[in-house]
Amino acid sequence: MSNTIDFEQQDKEYIANTYGRFNVCFEKGKGSLLWDVNGKEYIDLGSGIGVTAFGVDDDEWTEAVTKQSHALNHISNLYYSLPQIELAKQLCAKTGMKKVFFSNSGAESNECAIKAARKYSHDKYGEGRHVIVTLVNSFHGRTITTLSATGQDVFHQHFFPFTEGFIHTPANDIDAALKALDNPAVCAIMMEPIQGEGGVMPLDKEFVQAVTKYAHEHDQLVLIDEVQTGNGRTGSLYAYQQFGIEPDVVSTAKGLAGGLPMGATLFNEKMQYVLNAGAHATTFGGNPICAAAGNTIINRLTPEFLDSVKAKGDYVKATLAGKPGILGVSGMGLMLGIETTVDPKAVITKCLEKGVVCLSAKNKVRLLPALNIPQDQLEKAIAIVAEAIEELAAK
Repeated sequence: MSNTIDFEQQDKEYIANTYGRFNVCFEKGKGSLLWDVNGKEYIDLGSGIGVTAFGVDDDEWTEAVTKQSHALNHISNLYYSLPQIELAKQLCAKTGMKKVFFSNSGAESNECAIKAARKYSHDKYGEGRHVIVTLVNSFHGRTITTLSATGQDVFHQHFFPFTEGFIHTPANDIDAALKALDNPAVCAIMMEPIQGEGGVMPLDKEFVQAVTKYAHEHDQLVLIDEVQTGNGRTGSLYAYQQFGIEPDVVSTAKGLAGGLPMGATLFNEKMQYVLNAGAHATTFGGNPICAAAGNTIINRLTPEFLDSVKAKGDYVKATLAGKPGILGVSGMGLMLGIETTVDPKAVITKCLEKGVVCLSAKNKVRLLPALNIPQDQLEKAIAIVAEAIEELAAK
């Protein structure tokens, strides 16, 4: 492990120590296979925390990015850009939304959603109607405002004062949510269809529909955070499409550009003109290379392909059900959380030793493989995960 140790020392010397890294330094990959600096092979069930939607060194993605980098790498949003227009057109056509604002990350896409909601309310009702309801255990980003929106006290430390105007209500408690919304200061409610960083906890369909109905009856906006759940991850283009609702604003990022930094905030008909010229902006958002990459992702998320994502998720759930040390598997599609009797960090370490990359979320082992992971590699990796959990549980 001399190469890895050397990289570890240099990392600690030159990079801000904000991450608790595992003792692996990856060098290259292809599809759902990764190799570290020592040549060891791994099956990737993490996809860079749900980012490399079609795996590493995906041929279609690489060709589009390379071609665009030779044509135009950046031009700024002072001018029109064909890849950006095409991606926005695809997103609107596949969702029924009317406008898209491109940014660079999930936190930025959520920040845009929050700003748009408050501007809509201020434009229509004036001051004093700016509060946004979010859910306990939610996670919306690491800027000061998106940390404020996040419904976890552990994140409300150190960086005082936080942005005011957020209240948190328990997920899946309809009565509590309606009570929170019954407030003249509330302009919107913000929800993740599945609380990803909060432990891969799907919301109840009944809850989502009830709060959406109430909000729309009172001209309160429904903001859906699809940063992690979006772009095919749950077996539909966006997870909200499986909940039978029509949101006003949808934010997304992670897998959108398949490995390049890109976020997007989608607006429905009511919201499409709220952010007018000068109200919001970004230098890098909608960058031509990122947009070209995004087009290769979105245009492959056909109904047939999305069905295969659901089928792979069903396979994982069925395979792991009742295995030693496994209490249950939550999630949708290929966004899955394994609740175990052992420490998830220990499972991750054991899996790395056995050549499988996975993640954690709260008390669960989290799986976010590439959407097109080959079935044989998925089966091999899931068998290794189950074996690792069983070995740890037997100690």
